[in-house]
Amino acid sequence: MQTETLTDAQFNVIGYIETDASGKQTAKTARYVTVGYYCPRNNWTVDRHFCRVSSGNTLACLILDSSAAFVTYPKRNY
Repeated sequence: MQTETLTDAQFNVIGYIETDASGKQTAKTARYVTVGYYCPRNNWTVDRHFCRVSSGNTLACLILDSSAAFVTYPKRNY
């Protein structure tokens, strides 16, 4: 199984995309929570509930959408 690590501009890990021998891919957040799957045979991306999200591989978008809830922004001093 091959694993690709996705990072932001500061090299913080956002998530992972794991590819098995058949080409199927699994998207996971930085906390290893599965958020979706891609099947190259059907050319479909599905979410973790197996609902079709899109045609084509949009796993990186699923990871970004799910990781946005965990982003912490610096406090501003006004």
